[in-house]
Amino acid sequence: MKTIYKKLLFLLLLLPFSVLAQNTVEGVVLDAKTSQPLAGVNVVVQSTNQGTSTDLDGKFKLSKIKNGDAITFTFIGYKSETVQYSGQNSITVSLTEEANQLQEVVVQVGYGAVKKKDATGSVALITTKDFNKGTNVTAENLLNGRVAGVTVNTSGAPGSGSEIRIRGGSSLFASNSPLIVIDGLPIDNTTNTGSTSVLASINPSTIESISILKDASATAIYGSRASNGVILITTKKGGKKLSVDYNFQYGTGRLMNKVDVFGADEFREIIAQQRPGDVSDLGTANTDWQEEIYRRTDFVDNNLSVRGNLFKAIPARLTIGNTYQEGLRLTNKFNRNTISLALNPSFFNDHLRFKVNANYANENNRFADGVEGSAIRFDPTQPVYDDSSPYGGFFEYYNPSNNQLTPQTVRNPVSQLLQTYDKGENNRFYGNFELDYKLHFFPALRGVVNLAFDEANGERTRLAGLQAASSGSNNNIPYGTNEYSESTRRNKLLDAYFVYNKKFNNLVFDLTGGYSYQKFESSRFETGNVNDPNLPTGPTGFPRFTPDTDVVLVGFFGRSNLNYNDKYLLTLSYRRDGSSRFSKDNRFGNFPSVAFAWKMKNDFFKDSKLISDFKLRLGWGITGQQDIPAANDYLQKYNIGSGSSQYFFGPAVTPIAISAKLSPDLKWEETTTYNLGLDYGLVDNRVTGTIDVFYKESKDLLVEAAVADGSNFSNTAWQNVGSFTTKGIELGLNFDVIKSNNLNWNLNLNATKFERRISELIYDADIRVGDNLAGTGTQGQVFRDGYTPYSYLLYKQLYDTAGNPIEGAYADLNGDGIINADDKYIYKNPDPDATFGLASTMNYKNLDFSFNLRASVGNRVFNSVAARGAQYDQLTTGGALGNIPTSVLDTNFTTTSDVVLSDIYVENASYLKMDNITLGYTFPKWLEGKASLRLFTGCQNVFVITEYSGLDPEITNNGVDNTIYPRQRSFLFGANVKF
Repeated sequence: MKTIYKKLLFLLLLLPFSVLAQNTVEGVVLDAKTSQPLAGVNVVVQSTNQGTSTDLDGKFKLSKIKNGDAITFTFIGYKSETVQYSGQNSITVSLTEEANQLQEVVVQVGYGAVKKKDATGSVALITTKDFNKGTNVTAENLLNGRVAGVTVNTSGAPGSGSEIRIRGGSSLFASNSPLIVIDGLPIDNTTNTGSTSVLASINPSTIESISILKDASATAIYGSRASNGVILITTKKGGKKLSVDYNFQYGTGRLMNKVDVFGADEFREIIAQQRPGDVSDLGTANTDWQEEIYRRTDFVDNNLSVRGNLFKAIPARLTIGNTYQEGLRLTNKFNRNTISLALNPSFFNDHLRFKVNANYANENNRFADGVEGSAIRFDPTQPVYDDSSPYGGFFEYYNPSNNQLTPQTVRNPVSQLLQTYDKGENNRFYGNFELDYKLHFFPALRGVVNLAFDEANGERTRLAGLQAASSGSNNNIPYGTNEYSESTRRNKLLDAYFVYNKKFNNLVFDLTGGYSYQKFESSRFETGNVNDPNLPTGPTGFPRFTPDTDVVLVGFFGRSNLNYNDKYLLTLSYRRDGSSRFSKDNRFGNFPSVAFAWKMKNDFFKDSKLISDFKLRLGWGITGQQDIPAANDYLQKYNIGSGSSQYFFGPAVTPIAISAKLSPDLKWEETTTYNLGLDYGLVDNRVTGTIDVFYKESKDLLVEAAVADGSNFSNTAWQNVGSFTTKGIELGLNFDVIKSNNLNWNLNLNATKFERRISELIYDADIRVGDNLAGTGTQGQVFRDGYTPYSYLLYKQLYDTAGNPIEGAYADLNGDGIINADDKYIYKNPDPDATFGLASTMNYKNLDFSFNLRASVGNRVFNSVAARGAQYDQLTTGGALGNIPTSVLDTNFTTTSDVVLSDIYVENASYLKMDNITLGYTFPKWLEGKASLRLFTGCQNVFVITEYSGLDPEITNNGVDNTIYPRQRSFLFGANVKF
């Protein structure tokens, strides 16, 4: 009996220890909406000092946990969750977004950051969860269609660059591209030799967020280059927990659309009707030349990212990526290899912080000539190959007796692609080192120094043999192509500034002031075509080394932010910039701005259940522009003549030198912007949105315009002349249609309408612009006072009583009885009446489905393919038969020169496009909970709805369609693995 009592007593003694037993628990924290892991979630055991945070995979581990402990999970922008520990080995927690998540979102604003709720300017933020899905080879495609006022127009070429416009741009002849800043480094928008675009070297998978600064109150801190807006790209930082991410994507693409030209049998009928004497020149083949120059494509993207804490002190990230993309054109391909390293340690209780970003990109490209024009024109009754041809076995037009090529004929586009080896390589290293020190003896003051560097070394080789009919020729006998070029572009930056932040009762005061120095250097080497027997040589000929003039920018900047009672917000900024492009007297420009915001919710809608957020914003500012090709036209320079412009003094050959054009009074172009904005939230912020109304006026426009005879050493020179205005409205809406534990549906909608008008030009005279559409003197666009830039200047087409156009018949608009250039009139312009973007994201448990739509309404395109080719006289090139667009059947026009400038070729190019559709499924506990796996499939360039008769209504080239590189439709498959 005593033994039993002793055992019971022993068990009673152990009971308290079993209650207090300490255990270890592991788990993962997920986004309830997307089922994706959340990094950086605070995990705390209540009533203790014990806690941790989740790693990049959302995983955490706690030790010394007792039964009954309450574990709380908190994360900015999400509702907190508390879980009672009762002996579980693992815990999975799903956090839902706070209704007021807008309050804590942080956006980059240049030399600092600000909470979205405290932003006074027009600023948009796109993060990883908002990025577009699909084949986003370059960074700008991550935000296409996602931000009001921002348009991104990307060519169909692999890795190609884009035309990016924020609120339409602000200049006529100077650059309209926004300033792009990567981790504090403003980059040069010039594409280097061997590369496809300035952003092609950046691996999109390394990007954490993109901030878009649109109005001057937000952009003026960048002064000299901010007139066209600013895009701030922030890359991903290092993490304290070890995690590995692997992303794989494969796509296969095909041609979506072709220019409508006659098929072989139709062409034979047309020739028989229109040119019966040439029927004997027809071939026996049935060739679709547009099909022949294109192919099925492959796309492969691999990215491996490792995060961890080096030496338990240095949060680090290493990303290795490879992107391979084939273009539709035969031989065209893009291959990029990237390595990215990020280190962001902090020391002395976070008083001293370092940020190191180092990126290397190796870009290999096989370029392909734009042969679409030849494919459209080539006779469809002729074959691609001809065994008897001396030109590599490809069919060409030539004289069999001497093998001379037939002049004035189209060359075989397939042979041009296959016989031309055009290879480019670009190696780029860019990065920055930032030191941020919060003074120990004065913690309200921080000193920041940012050193950045960007260097690109590129080369390009273009080869074509003697059998390539498309290569250079002499007396219609090809001599082949052998060209080599290389270039180096270097960009150095030093930013140094102080930040003072202090709270005085209800007033939060923030002051930033500093200095910026940036220098751009470049040089290039070219051999020319060494096979050319007439290649110029000597001091002004080839080979040629050209060191470009350095461009230096110096800036002094300051900004203050005042927040009173978390209700009234005031931002003042000023920048004084100097540019080496201008003379000493005009070198510096001043760029001030002011913005005010009023959080009106508690003043007018305090008890409203409908309105949950309401902020009014007012902004004004001046920004500058100096980005023109002329690096130092204020200096007197002399141009040495070429090999064909020399003097002979006896046997000696002396090159001549003449004065170059001079612009001694050139100064800054300035843009003044006014912005009125409203940020709102409805129904506990289930609906959030922005409304912005803006007005921009650009003056002292940098224009290369005509000068008075005898006043300069050229008939044109860079001048400050004229002004133009842009006004518009932007709408942004984010709507959580459904929010629940299992089902979430979000819609993001934006709309933009703007109008550009030239208000003044030099001498009040027109400036004809754009390409010659069909020979010299056939420009069809103009800059004119009171009209949109690049408006179409054309003849007004007349029609018969049946509604058919009358060839060469135009309206006598000035009534003088003569039809001449004085009868041209402004008819439409390329700018859209409005643009729209819609993104839909739906999640049901572990299933996700998303799509993106874009629309443009009211934009007009001049169909130059039809204007210069859809006439019966184009059925022959003079030396051979040629195909033409089938639209000739609608007009029955005969002579190109009589109709090329008719307004009939201006078409409504409004469109609705679905850019991407994606379906995915996530396995959150793959490999026994050691990893998560997401599998997905999708389609890129799903459909286009338009009335435009050309290949694609979305074109660059200021609205003139001279044929484009077509965009392919791709079907995608991929996997995302997180360990």
